[in-house]
Amino acid sequence: MATAVETKADAQLEGGIAHVDHGSFTDEKKGNVDKAGAIEAENAEHEMGVLDAVRAYPMATWWAFVMSCTIIMESYCVFLIGNFIALPAFADDFGEINPATDKRVIVTSWQSALQMGGPLGAIIGVCLAGPLTSRIGYRWATISGLMALNAFIFIFYFAKSLPVMFVGQLLEGIPWGIFIANAPAYCSEIVPLKLRAPATQMLQMFWAIGSIIVGGVTYHYNTRLDPSAYRIPIALQWMFPTPLAILIFIAPESPWWLVRNGRFEDASKAVGRLGRRSKLNLDESVSMMRRTIELEKTEKEPNYLELFRGTDLYRTLIVCGVYAAQNLTGNLIANQAVYFFEQAGIKTDTAFALGLITSALQMIFVMLSWILTTYVGRRTIYVWGSLINVCFLVALGIAASVGDPKSTQASLAQASLGLIISVLFTLGPAPASWVIIGETSAIRLRPLTTGIGRGAYYVVNIPCIFLGSYMLNPTGGNLGGKCGYVWGATGFVCFILAYFYLPEMKGRSYREIDILFKRKVPARQWTKTVVDVNDDE
Repeated sequence: MATAVETKADAQLEGGIAHVDHGSFTDEKKGNVDKAGAIEAENAEHEMGVLDAVRAYPMATWWAFVMSCTIIMESYCVFLIGNFIALPAFADDFGEINPATDKRVIVTSWQSALQMGGPLGAIIGVCLAGPLTSRIGYRWATISGLMALNAFIFIFYFAKSLPVMFVGQLLEGIPWGIFIANAPAYCSEIVPLKLRAPATQMLQMFWAIGSIIVGGVTYHYNTRLDPSAYRIPIALQWMFPTPLAILIFIAPESPWWLVRNGRFEDASKAVGRLGRRSKLNLDESVSMMRRTIELEKTEKEPNYLELFRGTDLYRTLIVCGVYAAQNLTGNLIANQAVYFFEQAGIKTDTAFALGLITSALQMIFVMLSWILTTYVGRRTIYVWGSLINVCFLVALGIAASVGDPKSTQASLAQASLGLIISVLFTLGPAPASWVIIGETSAIRLRPLTTGIGRGAYYVVNIPCIFLGSYMLNPTGGNLGGKCGYVWGATGFVCFILAYFYLPEMKGRSYREIDILFKRKVPARQWTKTVVDVNDDE
């Protein structure tokens, strides 16, 4: 959210705007936007430092934290399935004998099916999320998803065959889609400009937290050879939905969503709940939102067709491209870290320990990325982080090609490079992508854009899961670290596209972002282009 902090008259004069005594925005009946107040609010946002923003909006930070927690559910289950494939008890109950090793393994087709069940359901979820959120708001859409997830976990828990597990994953994926579509949009709308990067990057941190919980749980149970080795980790999913539903019930709705729906008085109250009332001018904050939304205003209700028209098409392609690229720049190695370590020649117990270490390092590196993205920029971190990942992916392929696959040194080299790729992914491309996704779309189309963007992620994710499982599985391609060549090639294509088409939105208000897209400013010229505070186009 972009909101205002009251500044002194002399500071406002230095910014070129004199303070004006404004009437209450919420008392206006004619719907005219208080432009002077909107300008003051935007100027105040630009002048705020990061710590000033945290002090002014402590509750906005807290509610962004709460909404980000919903990502734990998808992360937990994605990593859980990846770890189940490497879990001896799971393979004993559901696997087939591999003649080469005389051990039970989950065959390639079912590995892929189990891992794609959730994404298939999530495609349905993200398609529902846009219209549902536009109609009932972020809070109620998310609460509905949490309650549905509580029910769907029962199917997964009591499943006694792989087909039933697949159905359970498919159904669980539907609420995941709602969470992942709503969380970045909500977080970016309730915090001030200087906190947009850390607020949206919390999503990646909670993705890492989900993997840490899974890593700890599966590491603890991996030596058990009875069904409790995988039943207990499944049951632990029930820890999350109900407490989060209660917290989100008492959270404020996004004031931007309220303004979009003409509920200006409610928007003013929401702004007051997000920040310290003594430091806010609520009317000016709502005026700023109203001014931005007026730039995008049409007579039609938001719909999916609008995402593919005019400048909104470019914005949609950026969101879809950034989302989809997560599958092509090392993410699947991170998601299947334990299984990758096993196929690199690491013992099962050590592989689970390395998976847990990887997850812990990912969380630390995500927190480091808050500083980089806030002060260095989104484009810079995303573009050059992608290139660095490509270099390490190619190095992984080389290490797997030149070393003796049975030697300890070759195994350790591949495992080390796999760990580095997984960790660096969470320092550069992954967290920066959440910020870009939250900032790029038009305000009125945001629920739809984030939904369709995540849909693009899953459309690319599903074939990549098949490809990744085939490349790693000893009954498939058995490539091991040589898969680095494949992901290095796809990652390089993503790097080239991002270099030419991804603009830098650091330090830009939503009004400025709207205007720069409407002016069709080339991506690499955004940092040099000035948008005047009086511009409305």
